[in-house]
Amino acid sequence: MADQAPRPAREFVVEADGGSRGNPGPAGYGAVVLDPVTGEALVEAAEYLGVVTNNVAEYRGLLAGLRAAAELDPDATVHVRMDSKLVVEQMSGRWKIKHPDMKPLAAEAARVFPPGRVTYEWIPRASNKHADRLANEAMDAGARGEAWSPSDSTAELDAAAADRAAPAGRTAGSRRTGAASAVAPAGTEGGDGGEPAPDGGGAAAGEPLARAGRGRVDDASLGAGTRAATSTGASAIGTSGAGAPATGASGTDASAIGTSGAGAPATGTSGAGAPATGTSATGTSGAGAPATGTSGTGASATGTSGAGAPATGAPGTGASATGAPATGAPGLGVAAETSGEADVRAAKVVASPGWGPPDMGAPATFVLLRHGETPLTPQKRFSGSGGSDPSLSPVGREQAERVAASLARRGTIEAVVASPLARTRETAGIVAARLGLEVAIEEGLRETDFGAWEGLTFGEVRERHPADLDAWLASPDAEPTGGGESFAATGTRIAATRDRLVAAYAGRTVLLVSHVTPIKTFVRLALGAPPESLFRMELSAASLSAVAYYADGGASVRLFNETSHLR
Repeated sequence: MADQAPRPAREFVVEADGGSRGNPGPAGYGAVVLDPVTGEALVEAAEYLGVVTNNVAEYRGLLAGLRAAAELDPDATVHVRMDSKLVVEQMSGRWKIKHPDMKPLAAEAARVFPPGRVTYEWIPRASNKHADRLANEAMDAGARGEAWSPSDSTAELDAAAADRAAPAGRTAGSRRTGAASAVAPAGTEGGDGGEPAPDGGGAAAGEPLARAGRGRVDDASLGAGTRAATSTGASAIGTSGAGAPATGASGTDASAIGTSGAGAPATGTSGAGAPATGTSATGTSGAGAPATGTSGTGASATGTSGAGAPATGAPGTGASATGAPATGAPGLGVAAETSGEADVRAAKVVASPGWGPPDMGAPATFVLLRHGETPLTPQKRFSGSGGSDPSLSPVGREQAERVAASLARRGTIEAVVASPLARTRETAGIVAARLGLEVAIEEGLRETDFGAWEGLTFGEVRERHPADLDAWLASPDAEPTGGGESFAATGTRIAATRDRLVAAYAGRTVLLVSHVTPIKTFVRLALGAPPESLFRMELSAASLSAVAYYADGGASVRLFNETSHLR
């Protein structure tokens, strides 16, 4: 008798979550096994755990989900989706497990299925509704002195109802099949010496360390005393240094604190004059005094805080910027504050639990994509709104295809908005086609108009218009030769565009396809950095950056100049 063909292994999706009301406090987990094709819930599991931490509860949820899948079919392959960056990264082998309470749980979870049969993916909390509601049902039952019962559960119905009520274009939460978030491990690409031409090279970006919180801190194996803190509860991603999770900062316990991102840049404000090359503008009032000589000169604006917020990215140990916030920025109403007062206020924010109120809701997250290469990009020529409006080169189209594939795997983009210029519309069209989305055009995302400098290299501008170039480098109010657009005008335009888009896409993740100066300006405003910081960022073609905007006006830079998808 002929041998029977082997039965094909089944595939399951496991969504799991855990929570603790106190961390540690009364805790519970929830897990659901789904059919990956139909999205049908095959098994639900939940349990009240007593008093444990969030992380322990999350691991217990993972373990319960894997065991439930193994009971259905021990030969199955499983794809786990969780909103715990900690669990996903540790179980994927990318982060070390240091906490003694989690090591045995992780080891036990790894033994449920043989190696290679389980894959892990991070998803936003909004996409993990089913497991989250199961965990809350278990905690509610425990508070009543009862055990959770599958027959009493309404988690699946509640999650489905929440999906139906989600804004148009948002992917249904518990049935989400997309891959990781818009924030992914970043690569490093060599810079070109800080030349401020708009088609400059790349720079190193950070690596994600901790996820956006619900008023809780994940033990992300960051080292003693290190915290992933922001004033809004967002993850601090894009760090340098050994495990220091503060946004853009090096050192221990340095955090992105008080970055408002909501105010317009302090453009056009006069201060004490532009400091000379290589000097620091220590304690100067007014945020518009750029360091003459721009990038690579060592000039710093230590005392200028763009919008009255502490300078995110300031190195040191738990300290904010050393200078007083600008007091003359128009319309911001920022009171004068000494260096010591700023440090005390920053320390209080770091020490406060929860990093902000828990009811702010999901932020509006802008994933900022610079267009792919054009024929002008490798030559580092000024290419703004007033030039030849070039299309993508063959290399640029390939870059757009690669970023489209990467974003499709991550599965987090809910809308695509592009600058009206040809290179951004073409890039956006390639990505949107892969994601099954339409492209909306936003005039405010266009590149700066570089006037008579369009099509020239930085060296050619230096040779032909030296006085105008020096003025442009020294002041954000200076326009390029021939009546182009100043950086101050660009900043005002981007701030208005940001506010309009944040209102239109509240709680959603949106891809904005734009250019060097607008993307740098989004980042600068979010950090409260002075205008001269534009000359100190490098942005590669087809690179990804990300900024999240919260209901309280806070902003969190999540990613900058990520290019791993191009390698």
